[in-house]
Amino acid sequence: MICTTTKKGTECFFMSKNGCTYNGGTCYEIVEQCEGCEKIVEIEGKKYCLLAPEPKLKWRTGDCNLATHIKREAKKEQVINALKASKRKAAGKH
Repeated sequence: MICTTTKKGTECFFMSKNGCTYNGGTCYEIVEQCEGCEKIVEIEGKKYCLLAPEPKLKWRTGDCNLATHIKREAKKEQVINALKASKRKAAGKH
C-alpha cells in the first residue's frame, strides 16, 4: 500500500487500511552508514530507506544486507570430494 504517514506517496509493506503497522507506527531516518546507498529516498528534508523501516537495526550486527554501496567479495572455496579425487589421481587425471 501507499504510505500515508512518514514516507508519503511511496510503496510500503507496513501500511494497512488502519495506518502504519510497524513498531511505533512510523519509519525511522537512515543512519550514517547508509549514506551513499541507492535505496535512500528524501522526503520533506529527511532521508529514509525504501526497504528497511528502521535502518539502524540492519547495521547492528555488521553490514546491512540491503546496502548497494558496499562491495562484497564472494568466498569461493572449492569443495573436493576425497573419493573422486583419489579416483582421478589413480586414473592419471588431475
